[in-house]
Amino acid sequence: MNILVANLGSTSVKYKVLEMPAEHTLVQGKIERVEDYRLAIEQEMSALPVRVDAVAFKAVHGGPRYCGTYVVDEGVLRALEEYLVAAPVHNRIYIDGIRAFQEAMPDVPLVAAFETEFHRTRAPEAKFYGIPHTWTRRYGVWKYGFHGASHEYVSQRVPQVVGGFSQNLRIISCHLGGSSSICAIRFGQSIDCTMGFSPQSGLENATRHGDIDVFAILHLMSKLNLPFERVLDELTRNGGLAGLSGVPGGDMRDISEKAEIGDDHANIAFDVFAYGIKKCIGAYAAAMEGVDVVAFTGGIGEHRFRLRSAVCLGLGFLGLELSEELNVTGSGDRVISTGASRVKVVVIQANEELMVARRAFRVMGRF
Repeated sequence: MNILVANLGSTSVKYKVLEMPAEHTLVQGKIERVEDYRLAIEQEMSALPVRVDAVAFKAVHGGPRYCGTYVVDEGVLRALEEYLVAAPVHNRIYIDGIRAFQEAMPDVPLVAAFETEFHRTRAPEAKFYGIPHTWTRRYGVWKYGFHGASHEYVSQRVPQVVGGFSQNLRIISCHLGGSSSICAIRFGQSIDCTMGFSPQSGLENATRHGDIDVFAILHLMSKLNLPFERVLDELTRNGGLAGLSGVPGGDMRDISEKAEIGDDHANIAFDVFAYGIKKCIGAYAAAMEGVDVVAFTGGIGEHRFRLRSAVCLGLGFLGLELSEELNVTGSGDRVISTGASRVKVVVIQANEELMVARRAFRVMGRF
């Protein structure tokens, strides 16, 4: 079975066709500057040199009913609409993209692999907010966690990289990129994640605010008489690292360059980000009663060695000792801690597409 995994952006579509279950990549590509999803997809897919048996999406937020992988139907689309406020950027893109694929490839089944699936194993104490239980029960307001495909891949890949192939590891997975989260993984299962009800929460993201006291927002709305739509736009497009640094888009590459030449706002953004990651590593080590591996993945996690160094500095009390030489050199999946380090530090190349294809293949086998 050939499964096309589509990663939808606001103006682009990245795709990869994998032959399953062999997991061979047959073709991959990217459609840039998309203005009309349907037209772009129709043109690009008609030129593919391979057959496509199913299309799979790394969907984001479908609420309590859709915390898994499903063949797309109107129920899936309604759930994406219902939780649009919680994931306004992601869900709108996927609603539009799925509709476009339905029109462009009407005879090909579509599959939505929700990012929340991997986090279903968390215990109640890591899941529930201190709110009236009726809000939790009736409206599905709890900590879902996101980036599930990435963290799940890390949970499976790390044992191979550190040797021994043992699944009995306590892993802290740091998915760091334009969107960032950290996951505590014990024996292959998610036990906690920094993202909660929405992908807005947790660490600062490129343009999204991360954790913030809700009363600060209520205060600003009151003082500035801001309408809901304005607040939503500001928090999703001008918050996070972009808001802290003043760098449009909040790209860590640009922030790092400005920080290196002494820009105060860029330095604050870099330090806030690194501090948040370090603090979470300590908290998750406590939650798991220890840690065996700290893994860095995602665009920032894989490529920004200065950030990895800043995060690991001072974590010697955990038994973690970073090799500055290995941290700066090398490429691909690798160990970057010293031989004496009790906690292994690794870099893992993200492969969310493979996890989405695996999930879709399992679902299509039952379809």
